[in-house]
Amino acid sequence: MKPNMMILAGALAFIPGHSQYALAQAAKPAVAIPFVTEQPANEWLAHVFIGADVLNAAGENVGDVRDLVFDRAGRISTVVIGVGGFLGVGEKHVAVPFSALTYGLSKDNTRVITVAISKEDLKLAPAFKATEKTRMDSVKEKAADIGQKTVDKAVELKDQAAKKIDDMKSAPVKQ
Repeated sequence: MKPNMMILAGALAFIPGHSQYALAQAAKPAVAIPFVTEQPANEWLAHVFIGADVLNAAGENVGDVRDLVFDRAGRISTVVIGVGGFLGVGEKHVAVPFSALTYGLSKDNTRVITVAISKEDLKLAPAFKATEKTRMDSVKEKAADIGQKTVDKAVELKDQAAKKIDDMKSAPVKQ
């Protein structure tokens, strides 16, 4: 039955006035999904959320959003906050439930993420360990491995060169 429908659709495409109908029928998706054409005013994009400062109740910056953890239903369950360190160096990742944070707007309409915990308590909190690697994580690990192998080879070559120099210095001079 299906091959006959394809032949009929193909034949209709060549009949004047019916070509648009045949093309429209062929392009119609099997399942109707409503498309969202604009971001709702009360929602945030993940790439804007990640990197946003996290403040404590006193208004002090205690870290920044480093990642989001989703449950199997697609809801954000956990927010990973980077605390401590300077420009990412020495930073520790701490995870808190999404519900532990409050989200809103400041007086000047900038987005504000607040957690009811002190900077010191966040620094003392246990570190979060992700069990899933991104492609970027894999690339970083591979680059670090290659870098370490390069350093090891450079040290080996330096040692070989130093040994040859010592051998040359201790060898009798031929005249």
